[in-house]
Amino acid sequence: MQLPPEEESRLTINIVPMIDVVFAILAFFILSTLYLTRAEGLPVTLPTAETSTAQDEAALTLTISAAGKLFLGDRPASLENLPADVQALVAPGQPAMVTVRADAATPHGVVVAAMDRIRNIDGVRLGIATQQP
Repeated sequence: MQLPPEEESRLTINIVPMIDVVFAILAFFILSTLYLTRAEGLPVTLPTAETSTAQDEAALTLTISAAGKLFLGDRPASLENLPADVQALVAPGQPAMVTVRADAATPHGVVVAAMDRIRNIDGVRLGIATQQP
């Protein structure tokens, strides 16, 4: 009596789980790099302060370049229209924090003038960005 030969199943490599793992790792690295970089606006050289402390993330960032140019977030702003621009970005009735990121070489008068304009807005607090030495 002769037995029929067993059919050997073809070995296949299923790469779908490997692709899933590769995409999961890729997504992890993309998301982790987004949290490593902080979008603080324009690059400025912040002054150093021994007593600087970390604060909660500010809702608005006012950047003042070394030349004295103002940027609210990443958009250019003028000193005259600064209160109106800030009020347009702040939710009514909600307290807001504006962080002033002034370059170390910025003239002091420009920083004080910008801070004075912002202090006249009700419900808006001011913070000054520094870095530790």
